[in-house]
Amino acid sequence: MQQYTEPAVGKVADDDNLTSAPWANADAHGGDVAYRRLVDDTWHDVTFATFRDEVAAVAKGFIAAGLQPGDRVGLISKTRYEWTLVDYALWAAGAVTLPIYETSSSDQVEWCLSDSAARGVVVESDEHRGIVDALREKLPELGHVWQIDADAVGTLREAGAGVDDATLEARRTAVHADDLATLIYTSGTTGRPKGCEITHRNLLFEVRAVADTFGDLMQPGNSTLLFLPLAHIFARVIQCAAQEYRYTVGHFADTKKLTSELPRFRPDFLLSVPRVFEKVYNGAKAKAHGDGKGRIFDMAEATAVSYSKALDSGGPGIALRLQHTLFDKLVYGKLRAALGGKVIGAVSGGSALGARIGHFFRGIGVPIHEGYGLTETSAAITANPNGAIKVGTVGKPIPGVTIAIAEDGEVLAKGDVVFRGYWNNAEATSSTIVDGWFHTGDLGGLDDDGYLSITGRKKELIVTAGGKNVAPAVLEDRVRAHRLVSQALVVGDNRPYVGALITLDPEALPGWSTEHGKDSSDPAALADDPDIRTEISAAIDDANRAVSKAEAIKQWRILTSDFTEESGELTPTMKLKRNIIAEKRADDIEAVYEQR
Repeated sequence: MQQYTEPAVGKVADDDNLTSAPWANADAHGGDVAYRRLVDDTWHDVTFATFRDEVAAVAKGFIAAGLQPGDRVGLISKTRYEWTLVDYALWAAGAVTLPIYETSSSDQVEWCLSDSAARGVVVESDEHRGIVDALREKLPELGHVWQIDADAVGTLREAGAGVDDATLEARRTAVHADDLATLIYTSGTTGRPKGCEITHRNLLFEVRAVADTFGDLMQPGNSTLLFLPLAHIFARVIQCAAQEYRYTVGHFADTKKLTSELPRFRPDFLLSVPRVFEKVYNGAKAKAHGDGKGRIFDMAEATAVSYSKALDSGGPGIALRLQHTLFDKLVYGKLRAALGGKVIGAVSGGSALGARIGHFFRGIGVPIHEGYGLTETSAAITANPNGAIKVGTVGKPIPGVTIAIAEDGEVLAKGDVVFRGYWNNAEATSSTIVDGWFHTGDLGGLDDDGYLSITGRKKELIVTAGGKNVAPAVLEDRVRAHRLVSQALVVGDNRPYVGALITLDPEALPGWSTEHGKDSSDPAALADDPDIRTEISAAIDDANRAVSKAEAIKQWRILTSDFTEESGELTPTMKLKRNIIAEKRADDIEAVYEQR
């Protein structure tokens, strides 16, 4: 069995827990800025001392409410300062945070709260409160419900006024590394979500290894704008790493306004899922073409990609360096300014980042450190380290992790980042952790330097009627890189050939339509437009160049509506829910196979 180990850089002490950092920071660096909080459209600084004091006050409120060590408490909210505050306050009170996506349906909320036997829940809005109130009869274990928008923080602070510091300190320090920190339910792309038991040791080991891997990004005084949902393990780790390494975090949930907020916040580094980087790239390209500067952008894009590739093969020659310098003034500098002007790098996770996108951003001076991991591994188990990025891979094992490739190609992992099991589901745990190895369900390979490449997911492998195994991710990533494409779903299980469903990006269509003299008032009508089909055909051809003829997309269909989280076809991190799409779009899939 092929495997690679990256030596650990340190250990987590048995008596350590996630609240150690904010308490230590308040004592040693109390006046430094921990957070920038957006209030009334203005960013306000929150120091480490202020944050610790607010955490302590809210934690006392939880203790006064009767929460006991180990009690699970739900947290339903978009990404905001109070999310982080409540998370650390629950840990300080010895409780376990149960994050639930703020977009979750009533059935999803019920399942998470009932399966975990949650003793309380913190919600954000009237809408969330209405969902929980309607479920009260089905949740006999549920006690308190606090609402952030109804001054939950003030209510808890007032309730805990009678709890003394010694009581809180005893409760906080009684939590040890192997105690449960959070219970995170998987997004449920295939079936009912399972609760992943993540300990304080899991998260501490992860954040210390990741910060070592990313080096210059996660330094004291640097900042990042956190816009991913904190219910997702990726954003949660960045939140915790900020306390460990004292960089500043701003919370911002409205991704539609991200392009206007980045220049105002001016982060030093970004973290995101690939789709956001794709949309930045596609949006810049569409704007350039719409402004009549498409030829310049295309030349700049080609130069950036060539420059990045040359970095891996002896460095760019003088002619390429001169071209790069020219386009840095004409194009790249403007793109970096759109990201805030200070960004020195980015971290991408959640799904695969296309190699061309990776080369493009590195070529414009914003290297993307792509990583790979799951909720069950406390986020990253591999990442491209600082100064040693291999575009097209998901990097090397982070310190303290061993990666192996099983005989069938499945990626296996060992290390202190691996969760302790699924809540109330011993059968699922025993089938996932076998002989100490966590089975990821993903397929991949290791190169001689220990860099991992993901080729697909075992459960998503398509087997055509001719017996050909096809990994859809390779094709989907290439198609989705086109500026007009929002999502792509490859189909073909037990079918004579591989097909695809394509959705158009509603944000890109107006610019393209103006450029081509089309009417974009009815986006659905553009699905049959011959010029649109020519564009999508080119994207399909590009994707097919990455695979064999037997794996290539033969027929495809443009849909008149996008896959969305609201339709139930995407997870909150924009992953395809294949089984649901296959059910909802069954007629469209059939139409793919009626075209020949």
